[in-house]
Amino acid sequence: MTVTYAPIITSLLDNDLYKFTMLQAMLHQFPQTHGVYRFRCRNNKDTAYPLADIKASLEQQLDSLCELRFLEDELAYLRGLRFIRSDFVDYLELFQLKRRFITVSTDAKGRLCIDIEGPMIQAMFFEVFVLAIVNELYFNALSDPSVIKEGQRRLDAKVALLHHYAIEQAQYSHDTPPFIVADFGTRRRFSKAWQAHVVETLHKAAPKIVGGTSNVYLAKNLGMTPIGTMAHEFMQAFQALDVRLRDSQKAALEAWVHEYRGDLGIALTDVVGMDAFLRDFDLYFAKLFDGLRHDSGDPYIWGDKAIAHYKKLKIDPKTKILTFSDGLNLNKAWELHQYFKDRIKTSFGIGTNLTNDMGITPINIVLKLVECNGQPVAKLSDSPGKTMINNNTYLAYLRQVFEVDEPE
Repeated sequence: MTVTYAPIITSLLDNDLYKFTMLQAMLHQFPQTHGVYRFRCRNNKDTAYPLADIKASLEQQLDSLCELRFLEDELAYLRGLRFIRSDFVDYLELFQLKRRFITVSTDAKGRLCIDIEGPMIQAMFFEVFVLAIVNELYFNALSDPSVIKEGQRRLDAKVALLHHYAIEQAQYSHDTPPFIVADFGTRRRFSKAWQAHVVETLHKAAPKIVGGTSNVYLAKNLGMTPIGTMAHEFMQAFQALDVRLRDSQKAALEAWVHEYRGDLGIALTDVVGMDAFLRDFDLYFAKLFDGLRHDSGDPYIWGDKAIAHYKKLKIDPKTKILTFSDGLNLNKAWELHQYFKDRIKTSFGIGTNLTNDMGITPINIVLKLVECNGQPVAKLSDSPGKTMINNNTYLAYLRQVFEVDEPE
């Protein structure tokens, strides 16, 4: 039986900032690039019921999503962001997602399949919307007053923890970097309403700690700082653009610098692993970028490697920042901050543990770029299980080119 819901996504601003920043760079520099994205649930066996059960409702939600346009006040907000160019906002004024680029089906094992294929200046903008919709449809069937009550209890505990951290931070010396946390939870949220409640609650409780969110809609409405730069798909796309594969990371970083001229200077390091990234992140890029983002592998080892690299290049690490965003909660973030704060600035993006901590097992869903311009692309994550590709020959070639060993 198909259940009809009101539209979940009601604003095209209800998206992560890095979708806008990557879209702007692609529009200006590589507008004809073609992309293929595939959906995967990494913990299919742990779901309360098959995700395929939401297929019909998801189709309805996608129909509604593809009717949306940016509103005048939303476009005005985007024009007010220093790094967003006026011609890009002009493009967004005409922008509308095209339903023909996204299809939903089930495979032979009864699993939900979502495929996006089309120009990247269209296709890349679907991802966060689709993941948020899938989450909300799935959890709607599991929600009841007891779930909301448990979510509120856990949120109250986070507020108490933030008050404690704020007191601790007040005792820092004037030159100690602050503890900074941003909401990164749009794609994994329990619901749109719950994310808004959580972010507003935490921001009010500790505005000096929780001052930012990746969600542009919430940033606009709550007066917070929108946070985000690039995701893996931007770096991956250069594996299929007009550069040698070995030079793809450097080409992506160069394109970013060309687009933003010093703004949005946090580079993502784990598209082909941290060690291979650092071989490309020379003095030129290390001076141009403000810092690095961690998204896989041991965060302590990663951070120590980053600091050692800056020192090797004769750059004071205290002038740079490390942003951590892999599977964090407030406790883990605080511990990482304590470990690094005397050597380098830190910030933390927390997703699922903020916006979907309800006492129910979250679904681990992703929607990844797997082909670009007819060629396979992939990331060689520093965490086992995060690599997503159907072409093992290309994966082996990518490992060879970037000197990345097979995981044991």
